[in-house]
Amino acid sequence: MEWNAISELIDPRLIIVLALCWVVGFVLKQTPKVPDWTIVYIVTAISVLLTVWMIDWSPESLIQGVLTAAVAVYGNQIIKQGKKGVEKDGYNQI
Repeated sequence: MEWNAISELIDPRLIIVLALCWVVGFVLKQTPKVPDWTIVYIVTAISVLLTVWMIDWSPESLIQGVLTAAVAVYGNQIIKQGKKGVEKDGYNQI
């Protein structure tokens, strides 16, 4: 599946929610008393609530909220794992 197909699934109005979820996840990760396993649930709840608030309640808004949170978490993991792979392979000459 191409990235374009996935990006078309998310309402363009929710890009700000996606960015906010990314920031919230980063802040929660830096907070010592927040267990890592709870971060995805907190980000998802925030995303769903903001999505419902922005585009009104419907089953589609629930799906949009979950997709937005998933892309935020997945995007963070891609960057994190990419950095880890670069450091492990010794390609840290950027």
